[in-house]
Amino acid sequence: MNNVRTYRKNLKLSQLDLAKKVQVSRQTINLIENDKYNPSLDLCIKIALALNTDLNTLFWVDIEGEDSE
Repeated sequence: MNNVRTYRKNLKLSQLDLAKKVQVSRQTINLIENDKYNPSLDLCIKIALALNTDLNTLFWVDIEGEDSE
């Protein structure tokens, strides 16, 4: 799960604008925003920097329901 779309729109960036900043295709940004692609840590960092935020704010993992053993 992520906030990429929210932060991108707050900065008035198109998917193509963000894609160019982080050197991936617009389709990759679309897949990330729709939780259909899990980006590498390197790409997550690039996106966070491009959107002027940190990784914890931009991406999170839903661990609800997992065993805590």
